[in-house]
Amino acid sequence: MQPATHLSSPALTPGQQIARGVCRHLRDLGFACVEELVPAGGLRVDVMALGPKGEIWIVECKSCRADYAADRKWQGYLGWCDRFFWAVGQDFPVDLLPVETGLIVADAYGAEILREAPETRLAGARRKVVTQKFARHAALRLQALKDPALSP
Repeated sequence: MQPATHLSSPALTPGQQIARGVCRHLRDLGFACVEELVPAGGLRVDVMALGPKGEIWIVECKSCRADYAADRKWQGYLGWCDRFFWAVGQDFPVDLLPVETGLIVADAYGAEILREAPETRLAGARRKVVTQKFARHAALRLQALKDPALSP
């Protein structure tokens, strides 16, 4: 049986498929996720996750070697989260990724954490700023879904 066209989503890029699988897995762990959040000028994270105890994780999704090689900003994300992870597809050459970061393997349907990221707790003031950015980003996205005339 073919799915109804009004129920199917547009084709996702490989990076979007990885992000979707990551978000599904993190949701199962009790996290709320938003994609493409800007924590500070010049930075845009692929996935930011807010955990049940207020922990903040950033996950950068890389679909291929060239995508990873072009990323020059990832170290700037470290000051905006408690834990930093890379998320890649099954065939990604994981030996390219820094061993001092977390590692998630994902596809469009789910993910698995292969290496935990070390924890570096955010200072209280920074945590408040990030949590407020997360909340505003999520609320604006929801509002834009309900009223497409608005832009997130």
